[in-house]
Amino acid sequence: MANARLYFVHALSPLHPGTGQGTGVIDLPIAREKATGIPYLPGSSVKGTLRDSDVIAIDKEVKKRFFGPDTNGADEHAGAAQFADARLLLLPVRSLRGTFAYVTSPYLLRRMSRDAADVVAGTPAVIPVPARRQALLSGDALHYQGRQVVLEDLDLDGVSHDEVIVWATWIGKHAFAEQPERDLLNGRLCVVHDDVLSFLLTTATEVVARVRLQPNQKTVAEGALWYEESLPAETLLAGLIFAQTTKDRNGVSYTDTEALTALANVSGHTLQFGGKATVGRGLCRVQIAGGAK
Repeated sequence: MANARLYFVHALSPLHPGTGQGTGVIDLPIAREKATGIPYLPGSSVKGTLRDSDVIAIDKEVKKRFFGPDTNGADEHAGAAQFADARLLLLPVRSLRGTFAYVTSPYLLRRMSRDAADVVAGTPAVIPVPARRQALLSGDALHYQGRQVVLEDLDLDGVSHDEVIVWATWIGKHAFAEQPERDLLNGRLCVVHDDVLSFLLTTATEVVARVRLQPNQKTVAEGALWYEESLPAETLLAGLIFAQTTKDRNGVSYTDTEALTALANVSGHTLQFGGKATVGRGLCRVQIAGGAK
């Protein structure tokens, strides 16, 4: 699809795509899909960050048509760009051997295959669903005492699978710019049952306690203790960007692909997404894929 790009967001520090005040134990939870509970980074956050970035070298008027006018001129026309949410693809999970695993599931890979099919050539086949106590692996970096794989408190049977190797190569090619990162993925991609992933999504995210100190006493102010949830560093998310035909206030139609092409300049750059920027959250490396099949 000429007017679409696939983008990847690789978290270099914990990422907090927040939803405001929570009602549970965690005061500031991350955004999750209602039906699946899978974390995501809202497309509005991606759009705002890319719009404010100075690495997209395009004409000011082209940028305005692509992203839309400023708030005070919002009635002029809609932006040509449509930013889909960046949805979870790989979740880093602590491993007894190999330090951590890049964990995914057949459902996440199926969504990735569906989204990328018309944008990037050579999308791999769908992975077979492993048994609940089984992990399909791309390498042996996670094996502990034979075929055993231990993720958090889960003891799984690790089985190497050719299709997982193909997926590791494909993701590495499009999502990571540097070979060491691709090599790390090649040995640590781990596909688990969708039910196992659902469990890990509630136990493998990062939750930290934050406090506000009284400026003079340097003690915690009354009621100023709260808990924040973040996606851990090394998380990988992916989404789509489209350039649709739109009209200005005079009825003139256009599909601005110049800015879509210029998005390639973002690849390899580190940008900040989500909340808590002043404490180092949300530093992510972006990769843009697609445009030529």
